Amino acid sequence: MVASRAMSEPSQQDAAVDIRLADYQPPSWLCPRIGLEFDLGADFTEVTARLHVEPNPDGPAAPLRLDGEGLELLSVRVDGERLGEEDYELQPRTLLLPSVHRAAVVETRVRIHPAANTRLEGLYASGGMLLTQCEAEGFRRITFFPDRPDVLSVYDVTLRADASRYPVLLANGDPVESGKLDDGRHWARWHDPHPKPCYLFALVAGELDRLSAGFTTAEGRDVTVNIWAAKNDVPRCQHALDRCWPPCAGMSSVSVATDLDVFNVVAANDFNMGA
Repeated sequence: MVASRAMSEPSQQDAAVDIRLADYQPPSWLCPRIGLEFDLGADFTEVTARLHVEPNPDGPAAPLRLDGEGLELLSVRVDGERLGEEDYELQPRTLLLPSVHRAAVVETRVRIHPAANTRLEGLYASGGMLLTQCEAEGFRRITFFPDRPDVLSVYDVTLRADASRYPVLLANGDPVESGKLDDGRHWARWHDPHPKPCYLFALVAGELDRLSAGFTTAEGRDVTVNIWAAKNDVPRCQHALDRCWPPCAGMSSVSVATDLDVFNVVAANDFNMGA
């Protein structure tokens, strides 16, 4: 049995926190790399995060604080050593790690419940799919992280899920590897080599089909563009492909640059931002 500690949901009064531009300070800690592993399911999903954290020389000195909301904490490790409950402080919105004073790898494992996520922030289940909404502060409902737009990270993401229920596993960046597991699940790994804020993190798992095209960028690189949608909606995606990526429609006079080898767009009725 795995012992866990659940964070209480912040009250409405706690949620009303004023954030003023005049009070801005650079982050005390940076996270140039993050590795994420998802064992996906609608009822519950377990997320393992490995944060490569380091003090910010241009920021104020402060203990390491990681944002988190509605997370069931299963374990915390620092440089491979499991911490006891006396080694960290779990608050309603924060995981405080006062023992971390230097660059380290902080690993947390949490459990979240996508089907019960009626706020539709973070990872949620809808229409038989799993989707994310992390803008503006939804990533902290997926895992503990310094959830602010000036903390930029390179992401390595591994997704595992039931292959029949979630045959397509998508995340940011380029696909690296994929394969089958012995228990009817499958997995896929994605790597986004360009540092980004966590509010841009995206994950989609479900039954999708795609419309694909390829073109050569202005720099001479070959790129594949995929528009993913429910099977019945795929025929309606040609317009999106033509308008978003003119070279796919034969307009070779238009120069397009992209920093990825594969560019994925998902059109889902269940995405709560309508885009």
